[in-house]
Amino acid sequence: MTSRGIPLDTAAIMSTVLEGILYGFSVLMFIGTIWALTYKRHVRDINRLVAAVTIMLLILSTAHMVVDIIRLEDGLVKYRDTFTGGPAAFFADVSQITYVVKNAIYILHTLLGDGVVIYRCYAVWQSVRIIILPSLLWCCAAFTGFSAVYSVSQATSNAGNIFTKATGQSFFALTLSTNLISSGLLAYRIWKIECDVSALRTSNRTLTPILRVLVDAAILYSVVLFPTLICFVCSNNGQYVMLDMLMPIISIAFYMVLIRVAISKHANNYLSTTFHGGVADEATREDLQQHPMKPLQVHISHLTQFDDTSTHGTGSGELSSTCKVESVEPSCAVVTV
Repeated sequence: MTSRGIPLDTAAIMSTVLEGILYGFSVLMFIGTIWALTYKRHVRDINRLVAAVTIMLLILSTAHMVVDIIRLEDGLVKYRDTFTGGPAAFFADVSQITYVVKNAIYILHTLLGDGVVIYRCYAVWQSVRIIILPSLLWCCAAFTGFSAVYSVSQATSNAGNIFTKATGQSFFALTLSTNLISSGLLAYRIWKIECDVSALRTSNRTLTPILRVLVDAAILYSVVLFPTLICFVCSNNGQYVMLDMLMPIISIAFYMVLIRVAISKHANNYLSTTFHGGVADEATREDLQQHPMKPLQVHISHLTQFDDTSTHGTGSGELSSTCKVESVEPSCAVVTV
């Protein structure tokens, strides 16, 4: 079966450029993720598993980017005049070592990202039975993925050979199913918890921001992966562009969850400290300085006393009492007499 779509050398240039742009965003989000994991925390309080996954995603994305640059340089510069058929034939040769390596990195990167989603699902549900199906799909994806890499390494220079392999199509379908099922179970659990506690909540804290970011991450990944699967089934060269874009997008989807959850957490902590911890914000302090509290005098002109035998009215007596506000808090006012 022959490939269709844009020429392979054009696809290589487009994919590398787009991947480089997204890779830059992923590096920035990696820095933000490290901040979210370490901000105002001791080393012993850092989640080592999440930190390790974060670093691994960056390493794999960087390695894939480097291999793509080397492959682009080889095809357009190094072997431009010596490779039979020119740059287009070079990029069509799926048995090139750079092509095999970049696909192996992609498989590892995808499995790591899907594994994180499955782990999150387990952490929220606290049930092994819930993740049985996603785990089986993940194992099948790992088997078919590495089988596809082996098939590519044994392929001839004809790019059509890879399109006849069912392993590649199975891998994309399995990883898409794994991500959608795991993300769906995770989102449903958080939504169910939110519904159960909404009637009992006494503060403005909610799980809705977490639910939104998880759904956004799943949609972002699926929106790119689904067209990749379509291009692969249709033997369209656009798959190469989509595949290279998937690498940084997987990292971005992982980083965005941690960053937005950390921002939401710090915002809630700030509001809690400001309005419930007795610390007024800057605007409140300035207002108190401009309008200081004055002593309050209370004059009682009539005093009536009741006892068992008589009632005495005093019209000329006067009792003066002075009350002064010592401190004012948004949650409660402390008045000393």
